[in-house]
Amino acid sequence: MEEDKLTDIFFGSDNENPLNITDNASIQFHKIMEEEKIPENHFIRIGVKGGGCSGLSYVLDIDEKTEYDEIFEYNGVSFILDKRHKLYIEGTTIDFSEGLDNRGFTFENPNAASTCGCGSSFST
Repeated sequence: MEEDKLTDIFFGSDNENPLNITDNASIQFHKIMEEEKIPENHFIRIGVKGGGCSGLSYVLDIDEKTEYDEIFEYNGVSFILDKRHKLYIEGTTIDFSEGLDNRGFTFENPNAASTCGCGSSFST
């Protein structure tokens, strides 16, 4: 079996958006893209990494696409997501809050078995 087909079986390869991005978050992502003057070959990376008080932490960064990434678009902003991270965050809603006690991006992850108090890390 070819490696690409094997990768698709384990990590999926459909073009549907694996994440939900609210209008508030979309507005903030547009602002970031404009303010940072992101080069054409760079995208907003959404993912996870080991760490945090619950085991996994969310990643939001500006990065180039790798062979493991899928590109998806929402409201005119292109995002990349490593296929290997998809099972941890598929279905997650990303929002942006501007409250007095909590300003920034928030993640509501249906796959999280538990989260830390600040909401920046989770376990499955």
